[in-house]
Amino acid sequence: MPVPVLTIGLLIASNLFMTLAWYGHLKYKAAPILAVILVSWMIALPEYVLQVPANRWGHGYFTAAELKTIQEVISLSVFALFSWLYLGESLGWNHLLGFAFIALGALLVFRPWG
Repeated sequence: MPVPVLTIGLLIASNLFMTLAWYGHLKYKAAPILAVILVSWMIALPEYVLQVPANRWGHGYFTAAELKTIQEVISLSVFALFSWLYLGESLGWNHLLGFAFIALGALLVFRPWG
């Protein structure tokens, strides 16, 4: 499997777990905080199992800065969908414009300036 496909695929999967660990409990505000923390940690473990190999295998093909940029763009994309589909929250024009600026920043990271 090509390194970019493997790296990005693992980063997408890891972000699905982390988004669920960080924000999934917001629908269950009556749950005790200790239980929420423990469940979130259990959900986060698979995130690390996917994230670490993604960065290990992707580094060399991508720089560390590029890997972090890819992760942030994926994270925002997954979060936007999660927020809308799972939490039922809408994104306004200001959110979309802010995400567009972040995407522009990602383009700057990947553009060869040399």
